[in-house]
Amino acid sequence: MSKLFIGLMSGTSLDGVDGVLVDLSGSQLRVLAHFNAPLSQTLTQELLDLNSPGTNELHRAALAANALVRVYAHVVANLLEKSGLKNTDVTAIGAHGQTVRHQPQAFDGTGYTLQLNNPALLAELTGIDVIADFRSRDVAAGGQGAPLVPAFHQSFFGRAGKTVAALNIGGISNLTVLGPQLSDDVLGFDCGPGNALMDGWCLQHTGQAFDAEGTWAAAGRVHGELLTALLDEPYFAQSAPKSTGRDLFNATWLAWKLEKFTAIAPVDVQATLTELTASACATCVRRYGLESQDLIVCGGGAFNAHLMHRLQVLLPGMRIISSELHGLHPLQVEAAAFAWLAKKTTLRQPASLQTVTGALGARVLGAIYPA
Repeated sequence: MSKLFIGLMSGTSLDGVDGVLVDLSGSQLRVLAHFNAPLSQTLTQELLDLNSPGTNELHRAALAANALVRVYAHVVANLLEKSGLKNTDVTAIGAHGQTVRHQPQAFDGTGYTLQLNNPALLAELTGIDVIADFRSRDVAAGGQGAPLVPAFHQSFFGRAGKTVAALNIGGISNLTVLGPQLSDDVLGFDCGPGNALMDGWCLQHTGQAFDAEGTWAAAGRVHGELLTALLDEPYFAQSAPKSTGRDLFNATWLAWKLEKFTAIAPVDVQATLTELTASACATCVRRYGLESQDLIVCGGGAFNAHLMHRLQVLLPGMRIISSELHGLHPLQVEAAAFAWLAKKTTLRQPASLQTVTGALGARVLGAIYPA
């Protein structure tokens, strides 16, 4: 069996699709090709709207899933072209889909997690087996269904005898702490907002999809009372395991928090939202990961220089470094994780971690859609 896999990730930042073609034949993952495709403004807005209740949701969600999968297929075609490989050379595609609702353990004790995807269509368009729906098996076993990348972090970043902390800053931020005993000493959970609130506010007030390098936030001043009000959200006080998403940290939540602060300049709100992400992440690291010498940062937030500076100020005893120093570009990590998860599924090997998600035990994740 070929040991080549493709991983596709469109995260809560809604800034596009990252795809990697990786060789998992040896003990070390090797990236053969990486490709990023943006989402159209129309699709981005529809995916964002589908995070909240609305009219004709089932119809709209199905069509949005089809549109997203066509972007996925475009990414796969480019990965094959860049690598000079054929679709028959690839064992499977791990396609995460786009999370639009995440409510584990809610309502009936089991809850649900929903990623828009059409893996059958992706298998049809690419001629490659597709593995999708990674989260729901863990939710069925009483878990959070998220985050799932700590198991991959354990495999890729783990170092025997050392504590390692890895922070992914996408739309939502999540922390992984790998203990020195690699076999079962892993903690992982969502810290809170990552780029989602910052990006939304930036788009609303500047017309730009994100605050490039954090320059706009750096020009503002953190408003202490607003920061306190934002951090008063009960999620931050919850103990792990826990996970969150745009169900909570969205434009409606921010507007509610801003009701008493209408006089604050938009640039100062941006500075405060950046500080919110930095503070939430740093608090989690101080509580769980201070034994690590480095904080390995991946995701789009790794390119926000102001955010990275604030993390360094809040965590003076640690080195804040990019995942690139450990062999993976920050935008490749999550896509590579789902390629790795796809391999685990094909081998029928468990890929969830009970210490991370709180499930009854490790489970084989994902559903297979044959080409």
